[in-house]
Amino acid sequence: MMNALERRSTAALSSIFALRMLGLFMIIPVFSIAGQSYQHATPVLIGLAVGIYGLSQAILQIPFSLWADRYNRKSLIIIGLLLFSLGGAIAALSESIYGVIIGRAIAGAGAVSAVVMALLSDVTREQQRTKAMAMMGMSIGLSFVVAFSLGPWLSAKVGISGLFWVTTIMGLVAILMLLMVPKTTRHHRNFNQDYLKQLAEVLKMGDLNRLHVSVFMLHLLLTAMFIYIPSQLIQYAGIPLAHHGWIYLPLLVISLFFAFPSIILAEKYRKMRGIFLTAIAAIIAGLVVLIFGNQSKYVLIFGMGLFFIAFNVMEALLPSWLSKVAPIQSKATAMGVNASGQFLGAFLGGTLGGQLIMLNNTAIGWSVLAAIAIIWLLICFGLAQPRYLSSIVLDLPEQQATDQWASQLLKIHGIEEVVIMAEQNVAYVKVDKREIDATARQALTHLCGKEVAF
Repeated sequence: MMNALERRSTAALSSIFALRMLGLFMIIPVFSIAGQSYQHATPVLIGLAVGIYGLSQAILQIPFSLWADRYNRKSLIIIGLLLFSLGGAIAALSESIYGVIIGRAIAGAGAVSAVVMALLSDVTREQQRTKAMAMMGMSIGLSFVVAFSLGPWLSAKVGISGLFWVTTIMGLVAILMLLMVPKTTRHHRNFNQDYLKQLAEVLKMGDLNRLHVSVFMLHLLLTAMFIYIPSQLIQYAGIPLAHHGWIYLPLLVISLFFAFPSIILAEKYRKMRGIFLTAIAAIIAGLVVLIFGNQSKYVLIFGMGLFFIAFNVMEALLPSWLSKVAPIQSKATAMGVNASGQFLGAFLGGTLGGQLIMLNNTAIGWSVLAAIAIIWLLICFGLAQPRYLSSIVLDLPEQQATDQWASQLLKIHGIEEVVIMAEQNVAYVKVDKREIDATARQALTHLCGKEVAF
């Protein structure tokens, strides 16, 4: 089970993620209409105002993540959230569509999604990582549904500029949530100071690239689906736009009952690859159902339900798997490339969804998305089962400098990383149990002053 520190940190970092995403998503269902009130607004510029956030996120995730492997992650998150809030304020004060575009671009420049995930991986033990990432993934899915339900209602109350002010407030509240997360100091071997070499190392790893393709495909399909599905819920299910949230929310809740057992099975019984491929197959199955039954209300909802279940499983497994296979010294960098793939997928998914609507043929539209998912499954068959490391919790030494102590720990065969939380007087030590022999156990006992249980 998670300890109190892990529960508190996971809740805080998931809330930061959710607050940012909620502020972003609330704009999407209303801006195509509300954006027409701005000076100089055209359909192209309105679309750019919506999409520029994701584009700037995709571009700047990698620089932020490269810095996060060298500098304090909490400080970088604060900078990102301040940019997010500043961009919201600029958009809120703007009367021209160009001001909104500038504000959205600045908000997107706070590209710290990967930094938040890297910090979460620092403050959670390996064996609890999937649970923590699952909570973060669920918070993203929940914020998506709540935003699509809340955005139209809140826009009617406070206007589009009021929505941007809400975005600003959420960014500032998120900074306060960061106070719940402990300060960490990371120690590991073979740190590479060259930015380009570090990025090249990450981009050469085949399984990492398959995970980057996976998050790209997942969010491309999700965004295209949410551009495409509302018109079908109206036309074939007879459900008005204002009530769509009442369809999304129950489906999300139901999906959690399937997602959590899948996550436990993947981690506890080391079935991550099998569950991962099954989730992609479930996405394909959901899309195939929509090809043949999109004109039936209940079949439409059933197909969406399959997609939601698989989506939530993938949202939990992807960051956890990424943290297992990424080089320790380049963890944030790998997550940055992954987050860039996520936002690029969302950006292109919105474009694709718009094109599919113009086809005026729902079966062909769902067939295109199903074909994309099948290609994704074929790419991911090459994935190897990840390494399953463990973390042990050690008390910090009373009469020895922690940096020197961490360096001595890293000399022990089988120990790969030490994360020190000085204020809590503990260290999380990542170990490969298969590599810990009698000599390593003896050295660890000597450093800790007592025998350490694995």
